[in-house]
Amino acid sequence: MTSPTPLAGRPVVVTGAGGFLGSHVVEALLQRGARVRALVRYTSGKNPGWLAHIDNPDLELVYGDVRDRECATALVKGAEIVFHLASLISVPHSYEQPEAHLTTNVHGTHNLLAACRDLPLDRFVYISSSEVYGSAQYEPIDERHPLVSQSPYAASKIAAEKLCESFSCSFGVPVTVVRPFNLYGPRQSTRAVIPSIISQALSSPVLHMGDTSTRRDFNYVTDTARALVELACCPGAENEVVNIGTGQARSIDETIVLIGELLGTELVVRRDPARMRPQRSEVTLLRADSSKLHGLVGPFSPTPFETGLARVIENVSGRDLHGVYDV
Repeated sequence: MTSPTPLAGRPVVVTGAGGFLGSHVVEALLQRGARVRALVRYTSGKNPGWLAHIDNPDLELVYGDVRDRECATALVKGAEIVFHLASLISVPHSYEQPEAHLTTNVHGTHNLLAACRDLPLDRFVYISSSEVYGSAQYEPIDERHPLVSQSPYAASKIAAEKLCESFSCSFGVPVTVVRPFNLYGPRQSTRAVIPSIISQALSSPVLHMGDTSTRRDFNYVTDTARALVELACCPGAENEVVNIGTGQARSIDETIVLIGELLGTELVVRRDPARMRPQRSEVTLLRADSSKLHGLVGPFSPTPFETGLARVIENVSGRDLHGVYDV
């Protein structure tokens, strides 16, 4: 484990800052005293997304789009660390709009890397995805596992990773590629599996689901945000690829049972063909080997799954589950 670099007073850029993970990363950075320039995708109403509640003089909101080269160049000027989270993240949407995933996830990443190429940058942290592994060929999955593009989304993230690698090798951009396994937590879109289950269960005990036999390594969002910040400050993580996961995989069926227990409701699953991935595109198992992460930043205790689920239920429903689990 190497000594971390302090963040207090340092200029840091976060793209995708108004989103689910991005907003938690911004909060983690502000807690460490960083000066954060947060890119929020431009809308006519200038909606800051999940950053609307933050009143901090060290937070600068910038409205723009990573697909705009001029925006990317202006954004990173003077930055010492860049966290690149701006991305289209929906596997189902990537079936319908593969080109949109190419332009945002690949071209947008290229724009940022090109803008950083000649800067005295300390670190460019690219947030990839465990989807780049496809279905596990062995488990737990370490960073040497083959990359398999089982969806257009996965292909776009693999391509962006390779751009990061090329800019590191060719131009000396100090890159860390991070592959978080399945995220969950407050602020997540109800299109994601856990908030989808919860929002459906609050309306009816009958859930309309895709394949619930698949197994995932679920990671609580603030744990992931903290790990990202630690990796950005870790000299040993430069030019490395690092997994973030718990090392435990649970099926969607098991997750549904736990959510039902927390809600005091017996939930019934109905298969919805519209929610199924194409057979060869379905990723059946993802379970992380995070020993590299632990070696770089030290022991990392994850939030207990039941505790995290209780927090998400509170966030989605407004219910107070304190005392049900240690939240």
